[in-house]
Amino acid sequence: MTTQTPFTTASRNPTKVMAISSEALSYAWSERSTPIKFPDIQLTSGAHLFLRGASGSGKSTLLSLLAGLAVPRSGRLRIMEHDLPEMSGGQRDRFRADHLGVIFQQFNLVPYLSAIDNVLLPCRLSARRRQHALPRPSAEAEALLTALDVPPNLWYQKVTAMSVGQQQRVAAARALIGSPALILADEPTSALDADNRDRFIDLLLSQARVRQTSVVFVSHDQALARHFGHHLTLGVLQ
Repeated sequence: MTTQTPFTTASRNPTKVMAISSEALSYAWSERSTPIKFPDIQLTSGAHLFLRGASGSGKSTLLSLLAGLAVPRSGRLRIMEHDLPEMSGGQRDRFRADHLGVIFQQFNLVPYLSAIDNVLLPCRLSARRRQHALPRPSAEAEALLTALDVPPNLWYQKVTAMSVGQQQRVAAARALIGSPALILADEPTSALDADNRDRFIDLLLSQARVRQTSVVFVSHDQALARHFGHHLTLGVLQ
C-alpha cells in the first residue's frame, strides 16, 4: 500500500516552474480492481528525484502516468504546467515527443540503426526537440555521445555491435537530445556492475544539469540514492 503523504521541492524554489505536480493520484487496471494510490508530488523544474519501491509497489505504473502512457482513475496530474489527464491520446503522444525523454530498462534502441541515428530519433519525431538541438541535431548528438564516453568509432555502427553499457549511454543520449523538460528513467542500470552503474548516473545527471532537465529515476537499489538530491520511496516519504 502506498502512502499519500506529499513529496515536495516547491517550498525550496517557490518561483520555479513545476516539472511535476500531482494530487490524490490513483490508478486501477479495471473497474473492479483496487486502485493504487500514489503520494502527492511537487517537483520543481531542474530537480532530480530518486524513486524507490518494492516489486508491486507501483513504480512502473507511476512512470506510465507521468509519461502519459496511462490515465489515472482519479486525481490531478500536471507535467510542466500541462494537464495530462485532460489531453486526448494523440495530444499526450505529441506532448511526450516534445517534452519528455524516456530511458527504458531494456533501452528500446532500434537494432538496425546506428548509434547516432538512434540518438537523432527524437529530433525526427519532434520539431521542438529538433529546434532545441543546438547548434544542429547532428552536432548535439555527437557532443552527447562524446560526453557520455561512447567512442567515435562506434557512432556509425549498428547498436547491436555495442556492449550493454555502451547501448545504455546511447539510450541516455537519445533521451537528452533537444533538451526535454523531463527525463523518466525506469531502472536502466539493472544490467551493470557497480562501477559502471555509478559512472552512468553521474554522466546522466551532469548532462541533465547542463540542460536544466528534471529527472525521475526509478530503481529498487537504495545504494543509488546518494546521487540524487530528492528521494521518495513508495510507501515511505524520506
